[in-house]
Amino acid sequence: MLEQVSARVWVTTSPTWLTTSTVVVDDDGACLLVDPALTPADLVSLQRELTGRGWHVAAAFSTHPHWDHVLWSEALPDVPRWATPAAVTACTDEELAAQAARDLPGHRWDVVGGTTAMAADTTELPWAGLRAVVVATPGHAPGHASLHLPREGVLLAGDMLSDVEVPLLDDAPGAVDGYRRSLQRLAGVAADVVVPGHGRVADAAEARRRVAADHRYLDDLTAGVDPLDPRLADPRVHAEHEAQAGRAHA
Repeated sequence: MLEQVSARVWVTTSPTWLTTSTVVVDDDGACLLVDPALTPADLVSLQRELTGRGWHVAAAFSTHPHWDHVLWSEALPDVPRWATPAAVTACTDEELAAQAARDLPGHRWDVVGGTTAMAADTTELPWAGLRAVVVATPGHAPGHASLHLPREGVLLAGDMLSDVEVPLLDDAPGAVDGYRRSLQRLAGVAADVVVPGHGRVADAAEARRRVAADHRYLDDLTAGVDPLDPRLADPRVHAEHEAQAGRAHA
């Protein structure tokens, strides 16, 4: 079910990993979908709710090339589905489908992948609706980008600023420093509402707390200290932490 977080932005959350899908609605009912997820049933339900409200999907955006953020459904129309050039070239559709089969076996998906690269110098999403500023936020995945909606005071943070996941790092060299710079960049974005890719929507004060918590986690990770971070109580997140701690000190 969609929950309104600002005048023109709505969010629905899948119980699996608290994965969020965001709908940006323009004055004429045209919608931008950001990271729609997670199962075909979820996407069919989303399409039905949009239709019931008299809205129509006009475009989509994928924040980064992990399989749960590049999904689509046969129930949804054939519209531009943009991502950054680095995100599009990072993984083949076959690799993304293999990720899905590994991480959530026993499910099927209509479409995994299939995004289209925006021009390399794109700073705003090329759709006719509400202005959406593309904010480069590397460190989590190749080509990771957040979206800032200045008119709404909303930041769609992709897989950053989560209350249920610690910073999960790209395998590329310099990922920690890149992630820190991204946190600093997001901290400078004027937003009253922050939507993470996984977890609960935050107000400005909570977003600042999450930025600080993420910096502390990265400090502990690089120092080889066990973080005292409540997000690590989740076995899945703890396993991800153990893996990247091992890589950091190999």
